[in-house]
Amino acid sequence: MNRNLFSRRTLIATSALVAATALLTGCAGEGSGAAEATTLNIDFATYNPLSLVLKEKGWLEASLKEQGVTVNWVQSAGSNKANEALRAGAIDVGSTAGSAALLARSNGSPIKTIDIYSQPEWAALVVAKDSPIKDVSELKGKSVAATKGTDPYFFLLQALEQAGLGPDDVTVENLQHADGRAALENGSVDAWSGLDPIMAGAEENGASLIYRNLDFNTYGALNANESFLAESPEIAQVVVDSYEKAREWAAKNQKETATILADVAGLEAPVADKVILERSNLDVSAVPGQKLVDVLTVVGPIFVETGDVTSQAKVDTALDSLIDDSFAKKADASKVKGS
Repeated sequence: MNRNLFSRRTLIATSALVAATALLTGCAGEGSGAAEATTLNIDFATYNPLSLVLKEKGWLEASLKEQGVTVNWVQSAGSNKANEALRAGAIDVGSTAGSAALLARSNGSPIKTIDIYSQPEWAALVVAKDSPIKDVSELKGKSVAATKGTDPYFFLLQALEQAGLGPDDVTVENLQHADGRAALENGSVDAWSGLDPIMAGAEENGASLIYRNLDFNTYGALNANESFLAESPEIAQVVVDSYEKAREWAAKNQKETATILADVAGLEAPVADKVILERSNLDVSAVPGQKLVDVLTVVGPIFVETGDVTSQAKVDTALDSLIDDSFAKKADASKVKGS
């Protein structure tokens, strides 16, 4: 009797386990399907005006609602922070400078550049009000704030080289962009390789740009994790379609775009106007192509010279595999919901 009772209990327990396993398997199956279309984690940044337009207008939310996808916006303080979030999987899509995207992929980050969001002049060398420094050559022996892994950092290195100097001729203080401005204004550093819109704000406080060069600025790159692109290509396409709508809107409504930037970044209207109207070419092709490759080909060797990447072969391999232009080539703003 005990044996029968044991057998019966065993049968019941086994049946329950099988049923529970089947239920869990079914839920996992549903979850794995839904995982592709549950939440889009995407960044916004003051150095990427199109991201601010998208966040303000709600076009992504409207377009993804029918797919059951919610949008989680995460702010990036700089290209380096966006790359950190991409590598950690905290965001699926993030905006950086093209140089930062190449650096990240050269060091093993599985990202692809899927869209160009602007052609900015967002970096320059800045000195404080009343600084005696007027030329790059005068930075020898001085301290310069810059955020390593971002366009302003690589801008600094190229500017130094053009002036006959090298990284060892200055002391680079690795500070996040806003902290770099603060260090400049409180006298902790002699110069700052700045980034807009923070840089434009510093100018309003009396700072001067001692060196500008559009050719040393790389494009604004929208990047996505390879796993996200493989698992959720439809969502990725909606993102690029929405960016195309934001690009078209911003190009036609530059003053309103500047107002959005001013509100998000806490800028005075003249500062935001300078960033959008004078230093941001938003009316640029979204397709990451040869022009981006040409710029990055120049920047890539700098990674090796500074020790940021161990070999040129890694840079070359990264550049060959960085771009996925398939989404931008199919971009269609008319598919995006919302007005």
